[in-house]
Amino acid sequence: MKAIIYCRVSTNKDSQESSLQRQEEELLLLAKNRNFNVVSVIKEKASGYEMERDGILELLSLIKDDSIEAVLIQDETRIGRGNTKIAIIHCILKERVKLYSISHNGELELSDSDSMVLQIVGMVEEYQRKLHNIKIKRGVNRAIAKGYKPEKNLKNQGISAGRERIDVPISEIVRLRNNDLTFAEIAATLRGFGYEISKATAHRRYKEHIESLQD
Repeated sequence: MKAIIYCRVSTNKDSQESSLQRQEEELLLLAKNRNFNVVSVIKEKASGYEMERDGILELLSLIKDDSIEAVLIQDETRIGRGNTKIAIIHCILKERVKLYSISHNGELELSDSDSMVLQIVGMVEEYQRKLHNIKIKRGVNRAIAKGYKPEKNLKNQGISAGRERIDVPISEIVRLRNNDLTFAEIAATLRGFGYEISKATAHRRYKEHIESLQD
């Protein structure tokens, strides 16, 4: 099993350097005892309340690799403090990566309150995904009902719908706007066909187009 070791202390004081070293040594021993293959050791000095930490950002990037199965920490407070801790743990577990800690001598055991919060966060994200899909479907159906024919209007038909298309067709934004769709619905409709575009971008492109006609 491939694993990442994460160590953190809160200050840059020289006295904290020994704590970082001790964390690394203890976690390497934990990895050895469990036959983990450590592919990276991340050490940093930063407040646990901060989200913008180079080390934690590197960690979250590395666990996107499907081969990473575990993150080793001294205890849950090394990941973060307060709401930051919950947010980062959620990001790690969402990638189906397990957390192991020295304090539990194995897989991290969350408190009942932390587990409840994580369950609520997961439920909220699930409903957000459902609402997003409903929004896309609504935009597409409304556009089609008004005569919009994506198979004739959109280019790059051979490209997978999940692939990013950099050139957003201004002609389709104008056409959909003329069919009384909101910019949120326009963005949702075009995302449904693989164009990575936000409501703000759709509005900006439309505004730029109108201004160019007035010049």
